[in-house]
Amino acid sequence: MPGPDAIIIGAGPAGLAAAHELNARGLETVILEKEGCVGAVWRRHYDRLHLHTPRSTSSLPGLKMPTAFGRYPSRSQFVEYLESYAAKFALKPRFGAAVKAVRRDGGGWLAEAGAHSTTATIIVVATGWADFPYLPTWPGMDSFKGPILHSSAYRNPNSFAGKRTLVVGFGNSGAEIALDLCEAAVEVALSVRSPVCVLPRDFLGIPVVNLAIAQRFLPAGLVDALNAPLLRLVVGSVEGLGMKQADKGPVRMIKEEGRVPVLDVGTVAKIRDGKIKVRPAIEVFAMDGVRFADGRKEGFDSVILATGFRPDLRTLLPDARGVLDASGKPLVSDRHTAEPGLYFIGAIAVPTGQFREIGIGAVRIANDARRHLRMQGLPRAHSTEFTVPRDATPSARQPSHR
Repeated sequence: MPGPDAIIIGAGPAGLAAAHELNARGLETVILEKEGCVGAVWRRHYDRLHLHTPRSTSSLPGLKMPTAFGRYPSRSQFVEYLESYAAKFALKPRFGAAVKAVRRDGGGWLAEAGAHSTTATIIVVATGWADFPYLPTWPGMDSFKGPILHSSAYRNPNSFAGKRTLVVGFGNSGAEIALDLCEAAVEVALSVRSPVCVLPRDFLGIPVVNLAIAQRFLPAGLVDALNAPLLRLVVGSVEGLGMKQADKGPVRMIKEEGRVPVLDVGTVAKIRDGKIKVRPAIEVFAMDGVRFADGRKEGFDSVILATGFRPDLRTLLPDARGVLDASGKPLVSDRHTAEPGLYFIGAIAVPTGQFREIGIGAVRIANDARRHLRMQGLPRAHSTEFTVPRDATPSARQPSHR
């Protein structure tokens, strides 16, 4: 019995979208998922999480999210949507299939996954970032008597009641976790080391990501320059709050550094009100707290490291050449790579919203994979290609017969 045309690693939103688009072109796919369900990472996110991008631009190809989900769907609603997506398109991942490595196998690829090991001409890596939490170390950490956990392990403020808590890092997770704790009357401080860029999630009632989509054809520096006065008016200065403003605007920061600005949902107001304290970088831990870079010592009962993720796929892809940077992060995403038949999807941050790009990338990858198979003399892929109009959402597909 012939094997599949394509292997997708991961049954999150990126993997499901890629599988649907490949199937739509007549390719036979298999999805390998190490957990026991679709959207496993989203089930583990903290309880209050909502999408930072609006429902209108965050649907995957072929199925819109229900309007009842509101503008910014919740974590649980998004999980429900992923389950519906898999069911609608009969996507049936092989669960418990942890891929240890992907190796060249003649003109194709071998996904080593124990009893689920599979070969195919096409392989799509849709593993996301969640398996690579970055856990920095400081002197004295071992002596700290309270819990120190990464933000990926945080669920809700219940276990932090009555505990002085330090959140380290001011990205989207750190800002929202600090807000979650503050609203539950937990005494909380934010340790902010790097310069920050803060955007309102909505501007004059419009999701800020929609503005980025409208301006996507303009140079990044011009977009940032045009928006800077409005952002200063809406967000105000962060310099007086114990933080330093980033030199680059949000679009340049994403494109040049891969750093995503904070989409503020209320944290800055709590900082201005003095309900969330801002502290500088940590210098050293003590048994009952930390000493900061300014020499200040402060007691804490628990620490949450909202220090992000650093994906490293070198172990997964030992044979691949020219597709990863020195740290193991994909050089390109949502398109063909330097290795024929190998694709990454949803691996690189974009200003216009990750789910929108996943949808567009799934279409692009599927079209390219179909061409690759035909060049290999494999006829199973049918001749219909789909294009996404330059100004359309990913779900607006138009067939193009070639």
